[in-house]
Amino acid sequence: MGLLEEGKLLPVMEEFYSLQGEGFHTGKAAYFVRIGGCDVGCRWCDVKESWNPTLFQPVPADDVVSRASACPAGAVVVTGGEPLSYNLNYLTRKLRKLDLRTFLETSGSQPLSGIWNWICVSPKKGNPPLLEIISMASELKVIIHDQSDFLWAAEQAILVSPRCHLYLQPEWSRQKIMMPEVIRFIKDHPQWRISIQSHKYMNIP
Repeated sequence: MGLLEEGKLLPVMEEFYSLQGEGFHTGKAAYFVRIGGCDVGCRWCDVKESWNPTLFQPVPADDVVSRASACPAGAVVVTGGEPLSYNLNYLTRKLRKLDLRTFLETSGSQPLSGIWNWICVSPKKGNPPLLEIISMASELKVIIHDQSDFLWAAEQAILVSPRCHLYLQPEWSRQKIMMPEVIRFIKDHPQWRISIQSHKYMNIP
């Protein structure tokens, strides 16, 4: 097994220290690790440049851990692309040994690897989440692009545990149109909460 398969090398697109802009942990500081490669390819994705993993030279996971541990937040968000396209066991074991909290953002389309304090599943119609992933979700975050996404959200909510937090997030390019629709839906279905991309409003990474 090679270093990439072992997760000791990862095609990291970017790393940065910022605030979480979406969902349950909005406003909290964290070190973000964006891994290249995606098997979903949503047309409205705002990081399409992350889709092709061959564009990113694999870097040692140990170096990522070293940089993440230098940040005071004590929290690391692993996102993509689709981060579960790669073995994340090695990375997360190293992070946890340093008492860093680990947060995953995934579509749920690939088998789970890694040790996580929090799993946010954002399911996509084109490549639905595996039951083993969505059933473990701490947070379900469904992007609302059009009216059909409300039914999709309801279908996915059936699959999560009773402890999972439910969020609807207007897709950014249509947020002026869909925001009132999301608000109306949540007023009728108050088990859901609204999520907005607050980092875009605040102009932070």
